[in-house]
Amino acid sequence: MSAEDVEQAPEAKLCFVVMGFGKKTDYETGRTLDLNATYREIIRPAVLAAGLRCIRADEVMHSGHIDLPMYEMLLRAELVIADISTGNPNALYELGVRHALKPFSTIIMKESQGKLHFDLNHTNTFAYDHLGDDIGASEARRAIQDLKELIKEVLGTQKPDSPVYTFIPSLIQPQMSEQQIEALIQHSEESEDRIAYILESAENAMRADRFDAAITNFQLASTIRPKDSYIIQRLALATYKSAKPSKISALVNGLSIINSLDPDKSNDPETLGIAGAIHKRLWQITEDIAELNLAIKYYGRGFEIRRDYYTGENQAICLNYRAGVETDSNEQSYYRISARKVREELEVILDGILNSPTFTDRSDQKWVLATMANVLFGLGKREEAQNYERRFLSYEKSGNLAQWEIDTYTAGKAAVEKIAV
Repeated sequence: MSAEDVEQAPEAKLCFVVMGFGKKTDYETGRTLDLNATYREIIRPAVLAAGLRCIRADEVMHSGHIDLPMYEMLLRAELVIADISTGNPNALYELGVRHALKPFSTIIMKESQGKLHFDLNHTNTFAYDHLGDDIGASEARRAIQDLKELIKEVLGTQKPDSPVYTFIPSLIQPQMSEQQIEALIQHSEESEDRIAYILESAENAMRADRFDAAITNFQLASTIRPKDSYIIQRLALATYKSAKPSKISALVNGLSIINSLDPDKSNDPETLGIAGAIHKRLWQITEDIAELNLAIKYYGRGFEIRRDYYTGENQAICLNYRAGVETDSNEQSYYRISARKVREELEVILDGILNSPTFTDRSDQKWVLATMANVLFGLGKREEAQNYERRFLSYEKSGNLAQWEIDTYTAGKAAVEKIAV
């Protein structure tokens, strides 16, 4: 029997997964984690391998609200897996509801660097390593096997793991009919297939630079999940990259979309990064200094929170642009020195990534190399920079480097060499 056969078999037990959706920031560590990767690469394969049907909590939510179907799933599911990485408030709330409804068969997951926000020593807790944008291949294999074994153990022993039933053992668990839950499961599986297809179509269109198709699909997804920040971010990105009906119109439209997430108050690095990118491009077209100042502001706060190379590299180049439009020599020096300090910090961050034992598992290896090259060019370390540039360009020989990627790197290098000091 295949994994899909297990998933569709009506007699299979149900695993209900509560967790965040898309990219979410862990504000304790400043890291942004793609929780979709956790579900796709670890949770779902482990659940199916253990012989259960798998449904994710966001597939039974209507317009982002926790309602009756959610409570029904939390009551009836033979197993609940709650990934509380990034301190997601919905996941924490749903975990609490599960503990109130069911005495056993709940597994708590978290990314290894994240913190538990309350005492969970009495529960089944599973930790895994996340690279940020994806899960390393070796870690995925390890986590799938270990989680599968934990699932079997939890279902086999039915040992109480709810603090409510642990401390109030006489509490009677509520019940629900089989007919009610089966109808709900079938509806949820259909919803999961639909939204997964829409988002996959949108992402495939983005990768192929078919931004009109991406916009259509992200807009459709937003009607299903109108308040989801991940979908809003992707829609804003596709909109400004479409350059239709004109570059400036697309940027203004993209800005209107991302502004619905209030970047002035947001601490989400994805929101800040997209807002920064739009304002940088608006400045390049309009030469309005206010746009450049906003780009510096958003990139700067994004880098402060996340410490990632994308926001850092862009903050540095925008600081150099700012120095270039200053007439006061002291202000010029200030912005140039600030740009240099950001690059010096980036060199340390990138060196740590490059020397990490998980570097070969990362999907962004070539961009780490490209960014390190440009950072070193900006710091005047040409010989070291050329070494990383060669490593980046070597991906072309294996067919893993498209011409647009080479063009993007070359344009970035030219800008750095022209204005960085």
